[in-house]
Amino acid sequence: MASRSHKTELGSIACVELSELGAGKEGWLVDNPSLLCALDTHSLALANRSTILVTGWSDSDGSRIKIRPELSPIEAEYISAVEWLVFDEIRVIVVGTSSGYLLIFSLEGDLIHKQMIHPGRVLKLRVRGTKRDLIQDASSEEVCVVMPGAIARLDGSDIQNMLHQWFQETHSQFWNQNPKRQDLEDFGNSYGRLPYQLWNVSKYGTCADAAITGIMPPPLLELQSSQRYYCAVTIGEDAVISAFRLSEDKSRSLVGVILSKVVPATFSTIASFSKLIWRSDQTSMKKPDHKPQPFARASPLTCLKDHPRKGEKLTLSPSGTLASITDSLGRILLLDTQALVVVRLWKGYRDASCLFMEMLVNKDIGSSSSAYYEPVKSDYCLCLAIHAPRKGIIEIWQMRTGPRLRTIKCAKGSKMLQPTYRFGASMSSPYVPLELFLLNGDSVIELVPHVGQHFGLSFPFMVVY
Repeated sequence: MASRSHKTELGSIACVELSELGAGKEGWLVDNPSLLCALDTHSLALANRSTILVTGWSDSDGSRIKIRPELSPIEAEYISAVEWLVFDEIRVIVVGTSSGYLLIFSLEGDLIHKQMIHPGRVLKLRVRGTKRDLIQDASSEEVCVVMPGAIARLDGSDIQNMLHQWFQETHSQFWNQNPKRQDLEDFGNSYGRLPYQLWNVSKYGTCADAAITGIMPPPLLELQSSQRYYCAVTIGEDAVISAFRLSEDKSRSLVGVILSKVVPATFSTIASFSKLIWRSDQTSMKKPDHKPQPFARASPLTCLKDHPRKGEKLTLSPSGTLASITDSLGRILLLDTQALVVVRLWKGYRDASCLFMEMLVNKDIGSSSSAYYEPVKSDYCLCLAIHAPRKGIIEIWQMRTGPRLRTIKCAKGSKMLQPTYRFGASMSSPYVPLELFLLNGDSVIELVPHVGQHFGLSFPFMVVY
């Protein structure tokens, strides 16, 4: 009897623009560290150092968009991180640059927002949130900007409000024959600066990756404090794992919000007044220098130093209570982020990558009952998918101490992907489990003809179950 593949082909990405990103060469998808990928429900964003390509992989969405951000040639600025932001009817692309800027683009390629977070390269953009329930509140949805020695947190509600304002103004300008164009370079955006918190997490050396795992209790001597505290986990060369307690510092955040609203309006008034008196050209005005935001308090909790081992990749579970960490010695550590204890260890997985996913506990669930039964959240168990490219397999392990449930063969040049978190997603039925997608970059299944005698490469897209 033939073995089950546990993979379902969903579609393919096929366009001539892929050749600009290196498609067609062996290992183009996995061997190039400058090639970034971000997955949405039916779209894939691929980026190199200067260009972002957004393409659909399903039959219902075959559109393609190319975005070329304006990057500073003097600073040799390049794209260093890319991710999706999804708010109900609004879908945008967020980009981090090597100079510390955060850029938000519409799916038409228009720049919506530009803001300096902190001088330095953006290593990763983490979009996550915990569902609203009796324990978690609405402020748990966030975007984290990870840098070599710092981590920033932007609240999802602030980003949502800004995008809704942009969405309303964009649609209102549809009826305006002469829309008023605003210069995004004046203050980096047209809708005010996004408030955020910034912490220095370089006490144990620069980090290769980091994540805010969730809200944590205050220190023992500050139990009556009204501030909110977060736990951050970092990995790097000097310390394989380190943890910090991050103070929210509301007073500084409030001042930042006030200044972000008052300063742009004041500057605009002064500029208009000076132009009226001296009749100076607006383009000759010097742009204000943005001072780096001061760090909020970050208190070290613990660290693990084990030379020559180095932390390489960090993956967070949906709830934030577990984190998988790969190191330079081919080991995978499963960290309990609340107790800050390693609860499981795998060996012999060099160059591995990990993603959390959900699987049905009972494969036959619903088959013995009604044919219309829809699994609920409690029917699924949390699992860790480990992609071992040197072995050519993906292993799926049940959390926390469960057995290996699947061993799936995957072709060389494949990459594991997962759709980004959707802000404001409800927990109503039917429940959508955390799925795992596999893009095979080295398997050219066909040549797809295009108009004008051009040809595009087509690569299969599959879901793992």
